Amino acid sequence: MPELFDKTGESSPITPLGDLTNGQEADFFALLADKTQLTTKDGKPYWRVTFRDARRDVSFPVWSDAPLFAKCNSEWQVGGFYKLRALYHETSYGPQLDIRLIRPVEETDKADGFDPTMCQPRSRFDFEEMFADLRGIAEERIAEGPLQTLVLGLLDQHRDDLLVWPAASRNHHAFAGGYLEHVRNVATNAVMLAERYAEIYPDMDPPLDVGMVAAGAALHDIGKLRELRNSPVGAEYTASGSLVGHILQGRDMIREAAAEMQREGQDPPDAETMLRLEHIIISHQRLPEWGSPKPPMTPEALIVHYADDTDAKLQMMMTILAETDADAALSSRRNVLGQQVYRGGE
Repeated sequence: MPELFDKTGESSPITPLGDLTNGQEADFFALLADKTQLTTKDGKPYWRVTFRDARRDVSFPVWSDAPLFAKCNSEWQVGGFYKLRALYHETSYGPQLDIRLIRPVEETDKADGFDPTMCQPRSRFDFEEMFADLRGIAEERIAEGPLQTLVLGLLDQHRDDLLVWPAASRNHHAFAGGYLEHVRNVATNAVMLAERYAEIYPDMDPPLDVGMVAAGAALHDIGKLRELRNSPVGAEYTASGSLVGHILQGRDMIREAAAEMQREGQDPPDAETMLRLEHIIISHQRLPEWGSPKPPMTPEALIVHYADDTDAKLQMMMTILAETDADAALSSRRNVLGQQVYRGGE
């Protein structure tokens, strides 16, 4: 394979891509997240590439007359990690990179701090703490018995994946640890609402089941472990994720867990408990166009739906605000919510 980096060049200190300022040249590690071939108005081919680390994406063209065009065309691989020496500058078309040197990451780069996770956006919260919090909600809010055993069993069985899983491929919590950040928020808020309403309306018949809310909130997105696969460029849909979706796959995982309990000689949750838990899973997005075959039809399902929807949309709004110019009173409508978001001012 031809060399992609001029190894005669002296190394310089590594500066993360996300830390570069306008006009700064530095060495850094980045993931090639996208490479799309396009054509100019004159019919000349060019590539639009995106390099990123955990805190910044930079997309820019590689023109057909550029020195690196041939290597970009034949050697740069999406999903590959690269060491670059480049000049970062901001233009009216967005941030750009003028690449001086580039090569694939090597084993020796670990000594300079390379880690594949450094190129992935990640939750601001500690992964282990989020998992412990979610597990603690299940232990404290679900009564000891088959339902608690089922929930804790699924969490523990998939612990390693859950620690790093994104909640989505885009739109909300689409980063490493995003699944746990989202589900912990949903479970915390859903339990808070359930406990409050159970206190206000003690005569509700049947009584509001806080344990069922905790179980449904903790497992409402468990099917995303089958709907998505994690890759260096982020979450991607599996074939079954595209054809079936996480809602039905989550219901399947719950049924499989109950069957496994029975095979091991444990009592699984009874039929009505399973029915109510499955209903929370399949109704948590409420609308058919969002993937739910049924709307929430129990108080517990209603609470989980709104806790889920609120957390997802708040994260979308936070992202829109972060990406809107600080001097702008309102964001653009070109965002995932399809509406403007107000920052402040006139």
